[in-house]
Amino acid sequence: MTATQPGRPVRTRPVDADHPNYRWVALSNTTLGMLLATINASIVLISLPAIFRGIHLDPLEPGNVSYLLWMIMGFLVVSAVLVVLLGRLGDIYGRVRMYNLGFLVFAAASVALALDPLDQGAGAMWLIVGRVVQGVGGAMIFANSTAILTDAFPAHQRGMALGINNVAAVAGSFLGLVIGGLLAEWDWRAVFWVSVPLAILGTVWGFKSLHDTAARRESKMDWWGNLTFGVGLTALLAAITYGIQPYGDHATGWTNPWVVAGLVGGVGLLITFVVIENRVAEPMFSMHLFKIRPFAMGNLASLLAATSRGGMQFMLIIWLQGIWLPLHGYDYESTPLWAGIYLLPLTVGFLVAGPIAGRLSDRYGARLFATGGLVLVAATFIGFLLIPVDFAYWQFAVLLLVNGVASGLFAAPNATSIMNSVPANQRGAASGMRGTFMNSGSALSIGIFFSLMVAGLASSLPESLRSGLTQQGVSAGAADQVAGLPPVGSLFASFLGYNPIQTLLEPTGALDGLPAGNAATLTGKQFFPHLISQPFHDGLVVVFLAAAIMSLIGAAASLSSGGKYVHQED
Repeated sequence: MTATQPGRPVRTRPVDADHPNYRWVALSNTTLGMLLATINASIVLISLPAIFRGIHLDPLEPGNVSYLLWMIMGFLVVSAVLVVLLGRLGDIYGRVRMYNLGFLVFAAASVALALDPLDQGAGAMWLIVGRVVQGVGGAMIFANSTAILTDAFPAHQRGMALGINNVAAVAGSFLGLVIGGLLAEWDWRAVFWVSVPLAILGTVWGFKSLHDTAARRESKMDWWGNLTFGVGLTALLAAITYGIQPYGDHATGWTNPWVVAGLVGGVGLLITFVVIENRVAEPMFSMHLFKIRPFAMGNLASLLAATSRGGMQFMLIIWLQGIWLPLHGYDYESTPLWAGIYLLPLTVGFLVAGPIAGRLSDRYGARLFATGGLVLVAATFIGFLLIPVDFAYWQFAVLLLVNGVASGLFAAPNATSIMNSVPANQRGAASGMRGTFMNSGSALSIGIFFSLMVAGLASSLPESLRSGLTQQGVSAGAADQVAGLPPVGSLFASFLGYNPIQTLLEPTGALDGLPAGNAATLTGKQFFPHLISQPFHDGLVVVFLAAAIMSLIGAAASLSSGGKYVHQED
């Protein structure tokens, strides 16, 4: 099978002849890059309370929720939108050149974030813009690291190399939770400073030791394809982001005309993108690659796995911070840190299984491991539904460990299957598209799973709030006012480590006229967790059933991708 590309071949340096250990240098540097990019994708999730306190902004006040959402989503949206373009530019101008530039951009953005000189809304905008620029650097790293490894390693070792790289990518998203929690306890600016020395090290090391090992070809840029893809995906992800927020009398914003316009317009532009790519001579992304079954099915499985994994991450954080940790005596302010620590079995399972599965997939092919991994992931989602909301921690830890192992069984073999199946001169674009599916899944998970949880809570939380508040002496009017608020407020408060009842009641002034004992009960560690346990479980059933179904569809896609397949070049 031979792939051709218009344009003149560009000669590259025959690295393996001069540097027999080059592949290991490439592996270690790209693993650092993936860790840096993915740790920073999740590091702010746990540290948001400290960040907002540091810039003196209450993210739950009306009008401030957008700052909260874009602090989380800005990095993810930019990473999802730009990885294809930056992977394609890597094919044209050099994958290592784009990759090294990504480290440099990331370092500069991290310094700017840590030095935020502004306060309140202006300070939040500075951070959002900085996160977007940081996301550009992360996308450069993400788009080209997999292609660099695929170039550097022979086919019989790629699974091992990509396994280690993928372990770094997914484990980074888990490690970011712990690192963010630890650093936020010290100083919110340290959350951004921690990336600076790593980014500088990666920049210097990359420029000194990495160089392209595969031929690249000069070609024209597909500007219309880039425009329709970038605008379309941005509109779609932005609409999903705003779909979480209440609109009018609705608990979510899916009936908001702007959200509907973003969804319809985004999908329309992405359809236009596909039409353009099938007609231009030198497309941004060769749609014919989707005719390669391991590539198409592997990316579908990757999208579904990333969506379900992202949703699980958010739900487990809310479960721990809003219910389990307060029930077990932890102050709300300390719950972000401890949530990251209690989620460590997830990372351990992934770190153990990922490299082993990658190495075995070199020998036996990816299908068995990728399919079995996602089936096991689906089983753990059902397991989370079967344990009580106030669980014994060993039950929770076992499910986390098994889920991490299962995710490790899937991730590396699936990446190897995708990258082995494409022509060498399109690995940058293929790596970028793979990154788009993964990062889009992470961004989609926020909108999808928050909305599903809100839908589950909306049926039972208002009545639980109303009866619980009136039993503690809150007036019927104030109780009705709080019960009528969108459930997303309680979710965000729990997610940020705020006391939800105190956050909901303070604006009404209902706490001021209550006896001290009743006020202490309402704002204590036990009241809200007991109140929300059953409504939360109702929402959890909806969320984890959806995640299990996604995982099983992904497993079916992996099963249908075929046996071991490596694209052969003439």
